[in-house]
Amino acid sequence: MTVLSFIQNYTSINEKSITNTLSLLNEGATIPFIARYRKDLTFGLDEVQIADIRDYSKKFEEINGRQKTILNSIEEQGKLSEELKSKIESCFDLTILEDLYLPYKQKRQTKGDKAKKLGLEPLAKMFMSQRGGDPSVMAQKFVKGEVIDEEMAISGSKDIIAEWINENTVARSRVRTLFQRKSILTTKLVKGKEEEGAKYRDYFDFSEPLYKCASHRFLALYRAEREGFLSLKAQPLKEDALENLERFFVKGTDSCSEIVSEACKESYKRLMCPSLETETLNEAKEKADKESIKVFSTNLRQLLLAPPLGAKRILAIDPGFKSGCKVVCLDESGELLTNVNIYPHPPQKEMEKAMSKLFQLVQAYKIDAIAIGDGTAGRETEALVKKVKFDRDLDVFVVNEDGASIYSASSIARKEFPDYDVTVRGSVSIGRRLMDPLAELVKIDPKSVGVGQYQHEVNQGMLKNALDDVIVSCVNTVGVDLNTASPYLLSYVSGLGLSIAENIVAYRSENGGIKSREELKKVKRLGDKAFEQAAGFLRVREAVNPLDNSAIHPENYKAVEKMAKKLKLKVPELIGNEVVLKEIKKTDFLDIDGYTFDDIIKELKKPGRDPRKKAKVIEFDSRIRSIEDLQVGMILPGIVTNVTAFGAFVNIGIKENGLIHKSNLADVYVADPSQYISLQEQIEAQVIEVDVPRKRVGLKRVNK
Repeated sequence: MTVLSFIQNYTSINEKSITNTLSLLNEGATIPFIARYRKDLTFGLDEVQIADIRDYSKKFEEINGRQKTILNSIEEQGKLSEELKSKIESCFDLTILEDLYLPYKQKRQTKGDKAKKLGLEPLAKMFMSQRGGDPSVMAQKFVKGEVIDEEMAISGSKDIIAEWINENTVARSRVRTLFQRKSILTTKLVKGKEEEGAKYRDYFDFSEPLYKCASHRFLALYRAEREGFLSLKAQPLKEDALENLERFFVKGTDSCSEIVSEACKESYKRLMCPSLETETLNEAKEKADKESIKVFSTNLRQLLLAPPLGAKRILAIDPGFKSGCKVVCLDESGELLTNVNIYPHPPQKEMEKAMSKLFQLVQAYKIDAIAIGDGTAGRETEALVKKVKFDRDLDVFVVNEDGASIYSASSIARKEFPDYDVTVRGSVSIGRRLMDPLAELVKIDPKSVGVGQYQHEVNQGMLKNALDDVIVSCVNTVGVDLNTASPYLLSYVSGLGLSIAENIVAYRSENGGIKSREELKKVKRLGDKAFEQAAGFLRVREAVNPLDNSAIHPENYKAVEKMAKKLKLKVPELIGNEVVLKEIKKTDFLDIDGYTFDDIIKELKKPGRDPRKKAKVIEFDSRIRSIEDLQVGMILPGIVTNVTAFGAFVNIGIKENGLIHKSNLADVYVADPSQYISLQEQIEAQVIEVDVPRKRVGLKRVNK
């Protein structure tokens, strides 16, 4: 099998698209670049399809490597027949591949190995043939040396047969299917862990068909087992498995058949069941990981593409009670102008002094908007701010501060603000998140931004790769301002990386900015390939060539100039001129491929347009400050902070987020909550349950 046919087995992508995409990837092209600027070669594949080609190509290489390792191992043992070699080379299922290898796998000495050394393999073959005869009489011939009696000979033969049964690929496949389809997932409380594991009380004696177990529930059980509170089992009915094996191996009703039947039981109990159970649980874990990572990736994309306020002067507040509120003022570029502490809340209660200080700061630094962290004392601080009679109209935004403390203590924050403590850095992060969530959140480990689902339980390598793909996609979808972006944001631009990104920042500092995309070629270590991959995603505001502030790649500038010349216009006269652009016919530019032509026209209509929506203020219900203020039946405004496989969490203006279970999301059955609700979406929800002791709030979406 070739890599091409392997990928086609898993996707519906045509042969030419796969071949060209693999070629581009092998040449060092990135997924965003291929998706945006090589549509003519991929025939319009999107980022997801290109990533599938990349991932299945890697899987093919992994299987290929395993095939070679197995073939070499068996060949070294002198046991590689042409038939076996053919089976291994044509097998591209890792599970079946391991089944084929199982009889030849180097392992510590087994019971069967010991019996073979005692010379009992011929006896085992006689029993296995089930052609009649008295087992004791047959065994007498093998009572010699260390084999002291017939019983020992028969027992050793059973050990050999049990291993043959376990290593039979057809039998394993049949029982594996039974495990996959009929396993019952059961839990058992670890003795003495009742109090310590109380949060898992619902699962102390739990049972359900494995195939019905939702990903989030499986990961919760997996966590409980990892923490030492529960033990997990996943097995079909023992009788069903044994019936399967005996139907396959037991050929009669005589005494030899009875021995084979007993070997089936021994094989299942000691060998097959433990290994297939582990395999089944691993498969369930992998499936749950993929579903959880998919949810996390969807949430992260929505969070990163959350509406930015843009280049405004921000007063940002990290609220607190005893320690006070840390206030910072930022300019349009997010640079720190000043920072102060105010103490409006208990125990100090310096409310008037705090309000006066806020008024002075807004006036002195010409503030355009106020950002308030949504953590402790957030609602109280919001109420205080709204009492201040500022000298201008100001929007007050409540900003999700998940991960701000992680950022403030990070090496990135220390490098950005070496002379300030964590409180100042945290407040700056809150303000910058309002200005541009994407630019600020790329500095924080995605696992710390509050939108995951059991993210610490899933395969960390798979999670990192998936989230990196999301960040790269979002950064390149939006585009990056070459002269203001941090090195951390630039590092996610197609073809760059942190080292080149830092070189760009150093170059623009030394040269008073970068005035064109072409100037990028002067940056240290930024070669032709990096320029090709990155240029189209970088924006140069107020550049001499206006195309430098668009998503049109420099390689297509001549095509734009040709269009302008055809219309007897200059390039700047084309930009934003929808009337003129409608007149340009594709048939007049047959040397420009259709995909590129369409993209150029689309971009010329609205060059450099940010695909994100604009930030909107949310007004929480002023009556609600804590969970004690809630009453069943209340309808409250809220903003979605996390979407999971079982529902959505909503900030309704108190410390505890409410949960809209997926059964309360819509008037129809909801399988996937992300199809009905999005992160950062502003909604109305009705309170249907308030559990003050457990600090839980149940909500139902109000559909307008």
